[in-house]
Amino acid sequence: MTWFKRESAEFDSNSNGGNDDAEKRVRTEGLWIKCIGCRQTIWKADLEANLKVCPKCQHHFKIGARQRLDLLLEPGYELVDTGLQSTDPLNFSDVKPYRQRLRTAQEQTGLRDAILNAVGNLGPHAVVLSAMEYAFIGGSMGAVVGETIARAVDRARTGRKPLIVVAASGGARMMEGVASLMQMAKIATALGQLDDARIPYVCVLTDPTTGGVTASFAMLGDLNIAEPGSLIGFAGPRVIEQTIRQKLPEGFQRAEFLLEKGFLDAVVHRRDLKSYLIRALDFLKTPGVV
Repeated sequence: MTWFKRESAEFDSNSNGGNDDAEKRVRTEGLWIKCIGCRQTIWKADLEANLKVCPKCQHHFKIGARQRLDLLLEPGYELVDTGLQSTDPLNFSDVKPYRQRLRTAQEQTGLRDAILNAVGNLGPHAVVLSAMEYAFIGGSMGAVVGETIARAVDRARTGRKPLIVVAASGGARMMEGVASLMQMAKIATALGQLDDARIPYVCVLTDPTTGGVTASFAMLGDLNIAEPGSLIGFAGPRVIEQTIRQKLPEGFQRAEFLLEKGFLDAVVHRRDLKSYLIRALDFLKTPGVV
C-alpha cells in the first residue's frame, strides 16, 4: 500500500505552479545566520546593527579590514600603501596554483592582499592604522603584508603618530616560503626603531591571531588588547594536544585565558574598542606625538 503520493507536476491553468513557496524562500534566503556561539538564529540586519556581535551571547563574528577602518577611524581617512601586489616567487602549487589563489582572493575581497593601511583620526588623535583581512587566504602574512606593515611602522615613526595594528591571521603564508618568514624579523626591527623614537604602538588581536603573526608583531605592542573569545597562539590547540599528549585546560588560547595568564593587557568588547583606544592614547601620549 502506498502511503505517500507525489503530486503531479502538471497544474491547471489557474495554478501558479507552486511558486509561492519558492518565492518565499528566495525572499528570505540569506537574511538569517546561525550564531556559532549560542547556535541561535539571528536576523542578519540585527547582527549588522550590533557591529556583528551576537545580541544573545555576545559572540564576536569576524569583520573585514575595511569595516575595521570604518569602525575605528573618523570619516575622511585616507588609504595608503595600496600599490603592492604579491607575486609567486616559488611558482608554488598544491591543489591549485598560488597565482590562482591570489586572483580568487582579490576578486572576493576587492583587495590586493590581506592588509589595509590608513592614516586618519581616532577621536582627537592622528594615527596610522593597519588592519588585516582574514578573508584573504586566511589573513596569511606574505611579503606584501610584511612590507605594508613595515611601511605603516615607518610612516608612524617619521610622522610621529601612534601606530595601531589590528591582527587577524593564520600565520605566515607557506606559499612564499622563507620570504614570508623574513617578514617577522623585518617588522620586529621596524617596531624596535619605533620604540626608540618613543612612539606608541597598540596591537588589537582578533579571532584568530596565530602562527608567525603572534610570534612577531602581534605581541610586541606597548598595549596588547583582544576582542572577547579570540583564538590567540602560535601552534593550534589540536597540534599542542597531539604533541604533549595531554588535554588542554578549558578555554586554552582564548583571549580571556591569556588575560588571566598575563599575556594580554585587556579584553575589550567591540562596541567599546574605539573609546578604549582613545583613552589608551590619551595615557600613552608623549611630547612631540600628535
